[in-house]
Amino acid sequence: MLTSWINALFDAIEHTWSAPVGRRWVTNVMIGSFFAALIGIELQRQGLWPAGLPQLPTSHFYAIDVAFTLYLIVEIVELVLGLADSVAGSLGKQFEVFSLILLRESFKELIHFSEPIRWTFENTEARDAVLLLMTDASGALVIFALVGAYYRLQKHRRITPSPAAERQFVTAKKGLALMLLLTLTGLCVGTIVSVALGQAPIPVFDDFYTVLIFSDILIVLISLRYSTTYHVVFRNSGFAAATVMIRLALAGPRYASVVLGIAAALFAVGLAASYNYVGQSERTAEDAVEQRAPE
Repeated sequence: MLTSWINALFDAIEHTWSAPVGRRWVTNVMIGSFFAALIGIELQRQGLWPAGLPQLPTSHFYAIDVAFTLYLIVEIVELVLGLADSVAGSLGKQFEVFSLILLRESFKELIHFSEPIRWTFENTEARDAVLLLMTDASGALVIFALVGAYYRLQKHRRITPSPAAERQFVTAKKGLALMLLLTLTGLCVGTIVSVALGQAPIPVFDDFYTVLIFSDILIVLISLRYSTTYHVVFRNSGFAAATVMIRLALAGPRYASVVLGIAAALFAVGLAASYNYVGQSERTAEDAVEQRAPE
């Protein structure tokens, strides 16, 4: 009963999200929010924004942050929905989101410039903003390339002993994905309420990556029901370690965050390559044993 409910609910959400109508609706919301932010900021600049509402910034570049934030939320939903298909693919999506977070941080530096943009080396604030912008954007580019290498190394293999066990594992991942979607919804609602009350917004992405650490550990434990093979357990545990590194990158100083994020992506690439090598070696050894076995 519970299994059927989990599968039905997840499949309905995934179908609605992936359908062309759903895509258009999400895109329209992002475009509308971008223009709404621009209009609201302009009203604030002109002194026409209602005094009773939370006051808005006066730089139009903040509208870019609004658009990127919404796009990141969309990417996180994609990450969660992809968890049911592939744990390895979900980790790749985590790095995609992290690279987009770096790009968002680089665009945030634009708020330190006047409109239209002008800057000189004598302007310390602008000079530092340019350095941070270049660092974040360059780091995002490196991670973008490493994610491509990570996906090329992926060789999806069944870790469950039978199709029935595989269906059970997928259902368990769908149940976990539903809990993650509920958590993400709660964080987003909490942020909206905080902003409406004039309080500091909840760090949605930082908090969600913290939750992902626990979800990755849970996947490791669930996978032990179906496979205790060393290289499979090590790979799944390595995925959790990569998530921890991403979370530390989000919490660290700006320059250190980029370095740690690149290191996490390199770790993921090395993990994928090592998993392929060790898995192939174990299969070769098993085949050799079978060939030597007496008939």
